[in-house]
Amino acid sequence: MTRRLAFLFVTLAFLAGPARAAGTPQPPLPLQPLTIVAAGGVRHLFEVEVTRTAAEERTGLMFRRHLAADHGMLFPLPAPEVAKMWMKHTLIPLDMVFIDAHGIVVHIAEDTVPHSLRIVSTPHPVLATLELQGGITAKLGITVGDKVLFPLFHTAP
Repeated sequence: MTRRLAFLFVTLAFLAGPARAAGTPQPPLPLQPLTIVAAGGVRHLFEVEVTRTAAEERTGLMFRRHLAADHGMLFPLPAPEVAKMWMKHTLIPLDMVFIDAHGIVVHIAEDTVPHSLRIVSTPHPVLATLELQGGITAKLGITVGDKVLFPLFHTAP
């Protein structure tokens, strides 16, 4: 298992390419609106970049020095599975919000550690991971069980 993880890390580092290794963030992706409906029906509106290619997924928010409180990046999966994220080359703390196919928040990893190679995951299959500014989920009261409204998820407003 340790060998497989080491191989995965080396492979991902290689695929990220030399421009990323040199500390260059990917250009911002087009923004799309996403809403999180918290307890009591409180709606939190975000503008999110959505990864569409393997290269965009690999790079994510690496090397970015700032993420606005109302912005984020969504990493959709082709089908529900256990997501595995990390913070390699990520300069800012992030909250990782794991969302199932019905748009329900099933796990939140708050204030993940910049540059960490520790795998951040959830035991539940998810359809996407949403990365937000570190600490914003606690500040806004976003918790497990909240609903995410976005076309990817099978939800109703």
